[in-house]
Amino acid sequence: MNFNIRYSIALLGIAALLHSCNEIDNFDEPDTLLTGHVGYQGDSIYLGNNEVEFQLWQSGFGKLTPLGVRLDQDGSFSARLFNGHYKLVFVKGQGPFRTNSVNDQQLDTISFDLKGDQQMAIEVSPYFMVRNTSFQKTTNSIGGSCSLEQIITDADAKAVERVTMYVNETQFVSDNGNFNDARADADISDLNSLNMTVELPEHLISKPYVFARIGVKISGIEDMIYSRVEKINF
Repeated sequence: MNFNIRYSIALLGIAALLHSCNEIDNFDEPDTLLTGHVGYQGDSIYLGNNEVEFQLWQSGFGKLTPLGVRLDQDGSFSARLFNGHYKLVFVKGQGPFRTNSVNDQQLDTISFDLKGDQQMAIEVSPYFMVRNTSFQKTTNSIGGSCSLEQIITDADAKAVERVTMYVNETQFVSDNGNFNDARADADISDLNSLNMTVELPEHLISKPYVFARIGVKISGIEDMIYSRVEKINF
């Protein structure tokens, strides 16, 4: 094979590769927005930021692979998707709550058709809810108090392992070490009256404000449930 023929074949190969890449680049991006929140009887479920997710399965596109959708601190979520039929499921062990059964056939799998932007409310049953939260600023510390309401009291009921108040200089506050600058545990002998005091580290005392919330670690459950994040001005 002479040089000109080999050179022509090489050019054809490069052209085919570029054409293939262009075809891949020309695929449409998903443009339908699914938004919503996870809640309980009208109350938001407050979580650690991006620590809990559910999976979306879409049929009709060959091999099925799930798309993970993570929940924000206030239990909200958003995802850009293609229109189509989806099944929504929480992976077992995800979240400080029990998912609700849709019916005897679907169990807790939520099926829905996405045709244009859509909002969705996902109702779950948390093991506990944090109630009556309040914070008080003193000179070098922040006091916090709350009570817990036990929601699940049947055979699936869980005990409280600890209740902790977290303080951070940003609005992202959780048990994750990157999202708290200080913390303090409560005496959990009386879940109707929980009190904590967090001593502020030096670098927070001079700040004009901090953010705080209270989290509940439930025995046997990885993900914690929290109160709403509160901004505390000094």
